[in-house]
Amino acid sequence: MDRTAVAWINGLIGVVIFSGSLPATRVAVMRFDPLFLTVARAAIAGVLALGLLVAFRESRPARRDVVSLLVVALGVVVGFPLLTALALQHITSARSIVFIGLLPLATAIFGVLRGGERPKPAFWAFSLLGSALVAGFALSQGVAASPVGDALMLAAVVVCGLGYAEGARLSRTLGGWQVISWALVLSLPVMAALAALTMPASLAGIGAPAWIGLAYVSLFSMLIGFIFWYRGLAQGGIATVGQLQLLQPFFGLALAATLLGESVTPAMLAVTVAVIACVAGARRFAR
Repeated sequence: MDRTAVAWINGLIGVVIFSGSLPATRVAVMRFDPLFLTVARAAIAGVLALGLLVAFRESRPARRDVVSLLVVALGVVVGFPLLTALALQHITSARSIVFIGLLPLATAIFGVLRGGERPKPAFWAFSLLGSALVAGFALSQGVAASPVGDALMLAAVVVCGLGYAEGARLSRTLGGWQVISWALVLSLPVMAALAALTMPASLAGIGAPAWIGLAYVSLFSMLIGFIFWYRGLAQGGIATVGQLQLLQPFFGLALAATLLGESVTPAMLAVTVAVIACVAGARRFAR
């Protein structure tokens, strides 16, 4: 199997894993404070990441890489989880899809600024069209707006795009799982201390769904998903593979249909096919 195919497979696995993040976060913030959820998920993932680094006897990153790792940590370990958790107190998961549709575009822009990539003009046309299709579909579902929630989601998209691009750039030399692991470990002392300070006074009223949501975002959204995602971005190009994020909302819909029995309408299928075409077009003109 060639390198390009491997890159797209890794990226696709990452996107599928991330597709459950916002629904899991939505469930978890019904019982957990957003700040506690953010620091707890990072602390749990940080402990697991530390175990991986020790088990595989990974050498410490070079001093020149520390700043980039801090950017990754601020973007995807702290910034995106906290901002989305706060936003989901004001808007629904469906509304958040409007902004997730902008994430591939943000990632591509930072891929140019930080990764030195130079996609062709046609790439930007397909990327903009794909983002417009996802956002338009979400808006057509009649989800309610909130100025505060929308502003928080927009900020989340910006910091996440930066964290994705910076992590992918660094993965070219450090490796995908090493980048997210070191970013989590750098954050661990602060995240663990904050988790202890913000822990709920009583855990008695917190049901199983909230615990499952916390477990999912800690293990899959915070660690396992990034192992595949950063590897895919580094192998296939930040802007190119980043377009797979356009499919993330539709994977979420498929997940809801499978697990929750929600209906999948012809409109959903039509938009999904159109988005896949945009991803294919963006891939063709990425370089």
